[in-house]
Amino acid sequence: MRGVRTPLGRYDLFINGEFVAPASEKYFTVHYPADNRVVAEVAEANKDDVNRAVSAAMGAFRGSWGRLSPEERGKILYRLADLIEREADRLAELETLCNGRPIREMRAQLRIIPSWYRYFGGMTDKLEGKVVPVGDGWLNYVLRVPLGVVAQITPWNHPLLIATKKIAPALASGNSVVHKPSELAPISALEFARLTVEAGLPPGAYNVVTGFGETGAALVAHPDVAKVDLTGGSETGRVVARVAADHLARTAFELGGKTPVIIFEDVELRQAVNGAVFASFIAQGQTCVAGSRILVHKSIYQEFVEAFVKKVSSLRIGDPLDPGVHLGPVVSERQLKRIQEYIKIGVEEGAKLIYGGRVLQGEGFSTGWYHEPTVFTEVRPWMRIAQEEIFGPVACILDFIDEEDAIRIANGVPYALGASVWTNDIARAHRIAAKLEAGIVWVNGHHRIAPSSPWGGFKMSGYGRENGFEAMLQYTDTKSIWVRIKGESPDWFSEKVPGRLN
Repeated sequence: MRGVRTPLGRYDLFINGEFVAPASEKYFTVHYPADNRVVAEVAEANKDDVNRAVSAAMGAFRGSWGRLSPEERGKILYRLADLIEREADRLAELETLCNGRPIREMRAQLRIIPSWYRYFGGMTDKLEGKVVPVGDGWLNYVLRVPLGVVAQITPWNHPLLIATKKIAPALASGNSVVHKPSELAPISALEFARLTVEAGLPPGAYNVVTGFGETGAALVAHPDVAKVDLTGGSETGRVVARVAADHLARTAFELGGKTPVIIFEDVELRQAVNGAVFASFIAQGQTCVAGSRILVHKSIYQEFVEAFVKKVSSLRIGDPLDPGVHLGPVVSERQLKRIQEYIKIGVEEGAKLIYGGRVLQGEGFSTGWYHEPTVFTEVRPWMRIAQEEIFGPVACILDFIDEEDAIRIANGVPYALGASVWTNDIARAHRIAAKLEAGIVWVNGHHRIAPSSPWGGFKMSGYGRENGFEAMLQYTDTKSIWVRIKGESPDWFSEKVPGRLN
């Protein structure tokens, strides 16, 4: 495995600033998707462990973490950024071992993560209140205050990046965190926990409980959790929303997607092809903004398809720890079977399978979860492969005749997270972007992100926003304070009835 020593050993839960064994004494194994070997053993948290973690988080919120000034919180987040920067390549390697994404992708991703902690470290003292005019004799001012204990549930495809988009603003605004990472890729969260200790984060401000659905369910249902922030599937989001509602916890969801990539006839073909291949096959297509629906103007459709397939055929597939590899395995056997089922559905629906479609076998592939990049043409908008999230290396190419047709097709799915538009006509770009149902729209690009820019979707893609000042607002609430500054307090029960009730 290119010099990586596995298994990595045993990881315990991280609660109240230290690693502790699970109450059940149960551990589960994490496997390398490239060859299915064991990477590590990880603790399986039960309800008692979740209770311990939430109790520690509440203690930190009301005590050590809650008593720190905004400036002190910011200094800790800046130190944390420096430590992540120091450990970025090692963390990237650990994430590749868990989810099978090429090391070239994970190194690039890990190197941008420190910017979130620096951005939100600088935000800690920017949560200003306001004074509200309320009439003579009174001063009313409004403060922004943290919510308390927040539960954060994150997936395996961008393990530490997605977690960071939640952790950084939550901590910056004064909350404490209990984090439940995916059971498929929990290791970078536990290594990140070590860095929080080195950075000086008080015990209990950040906690990690690892495990399966039962662990997440216990965390969501805990009455002391003030907010649940989830990135995952849309069905999981519906379940979590119902459970959190029982104790009126707030929720924020970044869920599924079926992202359109809209290519107009005036665009430079090479750039459009490169952009569409990136959008479709980055992370083996296992990302919520994967450009799995490629909408191409009818006049260039055939030319685009030929160039697209030629580019796809050049992608190198292999061990994701090899820096020269473009595509690694999908994350699990279950995901591999899901992809195969959708390919079968696409063929049965009448789409034309023009490239790929097979599980890879033979030397280097037989013990891992490898699937060829796959391309369908002659796809109609109503087909399941064009409507449902496959979460794999499968691209569907559709044609359109004009702007109105493109918008109709793009918006005709249950999801509304991301979209990209490729055109050299700037007026057209703005027209299309305004009409697309998507929380994020890229023009002549795809999957660009920054800590300062809001991220989230509409419809079945969820609600709430990560990143930017909006994230700080969504991790806080307002407190209104009234101060009587002149005159006597009215006696409502005197002989003379006051002019108004208080």
